Amino acid sequence: MTISCSVFAQDVYTLDKCREMATSNNTSNSIAKENIAKAQYTLNSYRANYLPKFSVAGTYMYSNQTFSKTITGGYLPTFVPDPQTGALTPNILGMGPDGSIIFKEYAYMPDIPFELKFDGIYNFRISVEQPIFMGGKIVAANKMASIGRDVSRLQQTLTRSQVIEECDKAYWTCVKAGQMLVLAQKYCDMLNELSKNVENAVNVGMVHNKELLTVRVKQNEAELSLRKAQNGVRLATMNLCYTIGIPMTSKIAVADSFEGMEQAIIPDGVDISSRPEYAMLSKQVDLKKYQERLVRSDYLPNLGVMAMYGYTNGVKLNNEKIIDGSSVVALASLKIPIFHWGEGYNKIRAAKSERKIAQMQMDDLSRKMELEANQAMNAMDEALFEVTMTRKSLSQAEESMKVCKDQYEVGLETLANYLMSQTSWQKAYADYIAAQADLQLSKTVYLKTIGKL
Repeated sequence: MTISCSVFAQDVYTLDKCREMATSNNTSNSIAKENIAKAQYTLNSYRANYLPKFSVAGTYMYSNQTFSKTITGGYLPTFVPDPQTGALTPNILGMGPDGSIIFKEYAYMPDIPFELKFDGIYNFRISVEQPIFMGGKIVAANKMASIGRDVSRLQQTLTRSQVIEECDKAYWTCVKAGQMLVLAQKYCDMLNELSKNVENAVNVGMVHNKELLTVRVKQNEAELSLRKAQNGVRLATMNLCYTIGIPMTSKIAVADSFEGMEQAIIPDGVDISSRPEYAMLSKQVDLKKYQERLVRSDYLPNLGVMAMYGYTNGVKLNNEKIIDGSSVVALASLKIPIFHWGEGYNKIRAAKSERKIAQMQMDDLSRKMELEANQAMNAMDEALFEVTMTRKSLSQAEESMKVCKDQYEVGLETLANYLMSQTSWQKAYADYIAAQADLQLSKTVYLKTIGKL
């Protein structure tokens, strides 16, 4: 049975189709997918820390400034070798009148000018760096990035279940609105038929005109209920269109009714281990554990190696290049923290406290999720019981209305009692439809609380 949610419905949508469209078109779900991709890229970037890093750098400098310096020349003393020792001894002729030493021979050194230019210096270098041991920092960072990716995936699962819950609510509200419209139309038809019969009876003088007025008052109330039901269908349809991501003016119909769907899910205990929220809490505890290791790594020895090849050209001395060549450099770096006045100890203890807090929060929220699941299970059981009771009430109301109608037609029942039986039937029918809608929504909520949605 297809319940139309629009007078001119064209496209028929099943619950599965609505769920698929809602998850595909929902903005929150799309954001969750991008967060997964972001987390994967982050993980890939951290994994690169295991591998050597290559880099190329180069510089160029031009300066029009010239640095000049002249070494003053003059006469220099001479030395001769000692025949016995071979050591150089001053080649002294004698002493001057003023007591100064006079050498036999002097060497003359002219002034020496120096001119240094930096008018076109360039160099480039290629380097490679490889960490050997960083105190566990790289491993901890990679583990944390991996957990971040897993949390993003769980967040997408949680977002999807929330979207499906909203979709189911909109879908079954649309089904409920459609059946309420059918009920309102049936009630109007019943009163219209009764109004014609009473009008005919008034015309032949069998009943007083007051009874016709009483029926028409009820007709007016039914017409108002019909208009509200029509508006309810229109708004429910627009809400469903919004939820599944299509224009709200689309003409659609839902493919389901509540007929044959009065059974509840048979719960097999309460197990919240499949809930994405539970898994996210567990991942949060793991994240704090590796965060503690990351803090500890700052106070452990760090060892790394580096090699570099470089080439430099361009420094000129007296217009002649004095730097034009390459070099190779290799080095190893070792850092061992010795004493930091308890800084590392306190930071590590703080990280441990954060991990314990995360574990306590997980335990507390787990109990709350178990309570929530039990509440959802009870709500589903109560909804099923309500469906059973309202169905019985509807059956009794239908039987009562049939008896009143038969008795009214033969003059054994008053119009007021007959109208009251119709009103009771209409209310029982509406309660039955509402109970069926609540049952379907309670199923969705229960599946969400145990992570099966």
